[in-house]
Amino acid sequence: MKKIGFDNDKYLHTQTDSIRSRIEQFGGKLYLEFGGKLFDDYHASRVLPGFKPDSKVQMLMKMKDDAEVLIVISANDIERNKRRGDLGITYDEDTLRLIDAFRGIGLYVGSVVITQYQNQPAADQFQKRMEMLGLKVYRHYIIPDYPANLPLIVSDEGYGRNDYIETSRSLVVVTAPGPGSGKMATCLSQLYHEHKRGISSGYAKFETFPIWNLPLTHPVNLAYEAATADLDDVNMIDPYHLEAYGEMTVNYNRDVEVFPVLNAILERIWGKSPYKSPTDMGVNMVGNCIIDDDVCRHASKLEIIRRYYSAAVSVRQGLSDPSEQRKIELIMNKCGITTDYRPVIAAAMARAEETENPAMALELPDGRIVTGKTSSLLGAASACLLNALKELGGLNKELLLISPGIIEPIQHLKTEHMGNRNPRLHTDEILVALSICAVTNPMAELAMDQLDKLRGCEAHSSVILSRVDENLFQKLGVNITFEPRYQVKKLFHG
Repeated sequence: MKKIGFDNDKYLHTQTDSIRSRIEQFGGKLYLEFGGKLFDDYHASRVLPGFKPDSKVQMLMKMKDDAEVLIVISANDIERNKRRGDLGITYDEDTLRLIDAFRGIGLYVGSVVITQYQNQPAADQFQKRMEMLGLKVYRHYIIPDYPANLPLIVSDEGYGRNDYIETSRSLVVVTAPGPGSGKMATCLSQLYHEHKRGISSGYAKFETFPIWNLPLTHPVNLAYEAATADLDDVNMIDPYHLEAYGEMTVNYNRDVEVFPVLNAILERIWGKSPYKSPTDMGVNMVGNCIIDDDVCRHASKLEIIRRYYSAAVSVRQGLSDPSEQRKIELIMNKCGITTDYRPVIAAAMARAEETENPAMALELPDGRIVTGKTSSLLGAASACLLNALKELGGLNKELLLISPGIIEPIQHLKTEHMGNRNPRLHTDEILVALSICAVTNPMAELAMDQLDKLRGCEAHSSVILSRVDENLFQKLGVNITFEPRYQVKKLFHG
């Protein structure tokens, strides 16, 4: 049984109360900049066992009658066809996905804002598409010398030139497909317009990480640094909070760097800023809901190692700079860990050395480790998956859940009719075959029933897995990593 280190129910309650309190502080209306992922926050659920991936959405659902969603997308990102690394879809397509997701759970999406607009043709086309779908679309423009030229920024030629966004709820959640979209500038522009209209409203920021009331070198905060190694984010003590209150809190470099400018803008809009530090701006209650620090420390150390392997593979594929991998190595040193901290790595490499072929290891919820080797019928990942299901179901290791008579026709289809040179079955093909066998074989059905128990398990492969196998393990919720080496020497790996 996986240990829990985070009280999710307490989080939903305290986080909701914190946001409601901030709304009241500003007289009944708040623009809340949402950082990170609103849906499927699996990083948080990995480093804070007990945190539900949809916790932020569930928190908003408690306030859905008072909340509306404002989605921000940069015209430059539309023009460049920028893609989300995790989903592989463009930012404009992800905007549609987000709208559907919010509406699907009953949250009101008020409008879409195109920021950094400079008559980009793709942005114009995107606006037409949104309007044809019945959505309100607003434009925000580039302000010269932003954010240095404060007199221009806080003027009718700066924020005043932007479209004023019509909103109707007390909580306006400002989110985006990805970073650098202009969420903060959108919030500030709205504060300027509403102040001119005599509307009382405020601004706050909701970022899960880094956790402001955990130590700078706490593994949970270091895991966030590892996760953002490609962005050059660095956790640091908030110097403004320390000076104002004599209290050490943690923030990250970008928020600390922009705070003087942000504060100056707020002073120009309101005459006086309510904030003395970047930490003051946040409404994050995550740190108050950790109930077992040791569990969260352990989970975060595992996450750092996973991030290290992800970076190493990305470097091997020529997609990342080696500095990203080196940065995570330094983070591992701060934590006092090596890859040996994660037992599946040594188990997979030992099995590979023993068989002189690719191998894989998976750690079950009770700590037992099963391995899989490469054979003529199955790849190592498929073999490991079947062995894990047999172990979880209490089945004999030697039991054939899928007979060769079923596997061979699938191999024939792959190689003779579909042009695939590798006859071994991928994990998705194995599960399809196993599900077919489960119709007449009770043992196969028992094995299929164990799939949900794999969620949260650790696994490691001695070689880079195919995209099919990697995606399958991710769908099952297995925390999969692999060595930065390919099984075969080719330039293209599909």
